[in-house]
Amino acid sequence: MIASMRLTRRKQTFADVGKLHQSLAPRQRPDDAVPPASARSGLEVERDEILGRPVYTIRPPHGRSSRHVLYFHGGAYVHQIQKDHWKFLGRLVKRTGCTVTAPLYPLAPNHRYDQTITMILAAYKEKLGEVAPHDQIVMGDSAGGGLSLVLARQLREEGRPQPQEIVLLSPWLDITMSDPMQREYDKKDPYLGIPGLLEAGRLYAGALDPSDPLVSPINGNLHGLGALTVFVGTRDVLLSDARRLRTKAEAEHVPLEYREYEGMFHAWVLATIPEAQRATDRIADLVTRERGR
Repeated sequence: MIASMRLTRRKQTFADVGKLHQSLAPRQRPDDAVPPASARSGLEVERDEILGRPVYTIRPPHGRSSRHVLYFHGGAYVHQIQKDHWKFLGRLVKRTGCTVTAPLYPLAPNHRYDQTITMILAAYKEKLGEVAPHDQIVMGDSAGGGLSLVLARQLREEGRPQPQEIVLLSPWLDITMSDPMQREYDKKDPYLGIPGLLEAGRLYAGALDPSDPLVSPINGNLHGLGALTVFVGTRDVLLSDARRLRTKAEAEHVPLEYREYEGMFHAWVLATIPEAQRATDRIADLVTRERGR
């Protein structure tokens, strides 16, 4: 899998700022964001709009559980949802019987963080606002992992109940990319690169200080949030962010389940490889497990 990523030169998009900009228009085509037939098969798919943005909800036709996952896709805040996201969500629905809602939130450079956060909060209120907290799961990969943490804090600030689970998959938690270890991790990452991520973060934050917790959620406190779980691989430039979040949780005496996978690349959980299946087994457990109410 890593060899094929290198052959297709995926990393060039994030290793070169110019190539990142070239990728924006092709990776934001609305027609390409529609769930493919392979992800719809055997499932019910509903499309709504919230604040003018598409929101898709996926359900099993029979045997539904009461669990509802609000999922934020990755893409460095500049790329839209991909087929691998839809396929992963379809597998999760079929595996657990849960309902998944995926908002296609506003992307940079045409939109900034404030518009994105406003939209995901509105999506939460409309789709999960009446769902019992113990049936709520907020989940996301990469930038979507960062948004998951931002949303949980927004709910806390508004005095709303927390989701039972907050699941962060290869999360992007600090758009400053300032951790010194990331230079070493960048050499091993077959997909992401520091220059492109810095530029994507700049486009997303606009005039906001890039260290602000609204765009770099590792800089906010973790008290009073739902149960936190992190999945990350050791060939991911964002590995140091995940490790720092673990250390932060320990320092703040906040429980956090941390799962690090040797040799895995960024967002490998979305792929169809044995290691992804093992991680998905644990994610399914998180979606279905019962906690004290």
